[in-house]
Amino acid sequence: METSQIEKLTQKNYNELVRLRRHFHMYPELSFQEVQTPAYIAQYLRELGLDVQEGIGGRGVVGRLIIDEALPTVALRADFDALPIQDMKDVPYKSTVPGVMHACGHDAHTAVVLTVARILSQHKDELTGNVVFIFQHAEEVDPGGAIQMIADGCLDGVDAIFGQHVTSSLEVGTIGYKYGTATGMPDDFTIKIHGRGAHASKPHVAIDPVAAAITFCNQLQYAVTRKSKPMEPVVLSITMFNGGHQHNVIPDIVTVGGTIRTFTSEAQNVMITELKKCLEGLVTTTGISYDLDYMKGYPPVVNDTDKTDIVLESAKEISTVKEVEELEPDLGGEDFSYYLQRVPGTFYYTGTRNSNFKADYPHHHSKFDVDEKGLENAVSVMLKSVFTFFEKETK
Repeated sequence: METSQIEKLTQKNYNELVRLRRHFHMYPELSFQEVQTPAYIAQYLRELGLDVQEGIGGRGVVGRLIIDEALPTVALRADFDALPIQDMKDVPYKSTVPGVMHACGHDAHTAVVLTVARILSQHKDELTGNVVFIFQHAEEVDPGGAIQMIADGCLDGVDAIFGQHVTSSLEVGTIGYKYGTATGMPDDFTIKIHGRGAHASKPHVAIDPVAAAITFCNQLQYAVTRKSKPMEPVVLSITMFNGGHQHNVIPDIVTVGGTIRTFTSEAQNVMITELKKCLEGLVTTTGISYDLDYMKGYPPVVNDTDKTDIVLESAKEISTVKEVEELEPDLGGEDFSYYLQRVPGTFYYTGTRNSNFKADYPHHHSKFDVDEKGLENAVSVMLKSVFTFFEKETK
């Protein structure tokens, strides 16, 4: 399919793209609690005439557009779970679910891949390969939906995979890409520090879990600056600190939680070791005890060079893409990594930032939004990448 035709078809389907995105934005569902969203996706795909499987890996949906089993097969992935955040935007498509919103763009991802499926199903006579549409649940919460869907066969027969993420870090008209390692390993930890409560006027008869927890938070930073290698990035963020309910009462328990993010297993192991050492030191010096729940996160996204080249080449041919930018790796987590451990592919980024429309808040913010014009590029680049992949595979 010629690039000009791809752009015309994207423009023709723009209103439907927006309608889909706003529908999902208004009716978000949390990770591992998705019911209506996958049902809606499955019905939509069936109406396109695709072979549809529901309940893949639990709540995932897979649509297959098979031209000939002997031909190359490419998969396109979208995630569709939302976050436990109250939507604070003043827009007609504001979330209707209290305390839940699409604050990371998964509504847009789903709308984009559904629109690509709509276009390709209507022009399947121009395909020289097969396309598998993977709609994944629970990207936001470990262990994620990807590994479950893979175990349930979503990648069966797939030769390559493409995925994209909208981002408010890039202006509309920009496509971002990364070669090789693109994301980090997002580990989470929760620690219950047990002490012995007492009256606040008599701390000497207590084992103060608050003081111990504060010491832990400070001491663990030492591991970042003095135990990890300077050239290996490490992020430690304490994001939860809960304990006590009364001014004159030293509590029995304090809960501390956070995330440790690294690129390598070596750096990850250093931080885990130092965290445990820090806690054991507090047992000796303060008398506390503790319960540690440490969960290793997704592996790094490692993009295939050839498939990244396909996206780069495709993006440069789309007239509405004004800039194609190579991005630095970051320590965000993304379970698209599991797909890339099985088949070659790439994960790239579509700019949806526009300050004029207040689409400039960071991801996971209560006012996060996207400029929907940026989604045209998401659709066009994905379509072009599919046809470019088939061209290269059938030469």
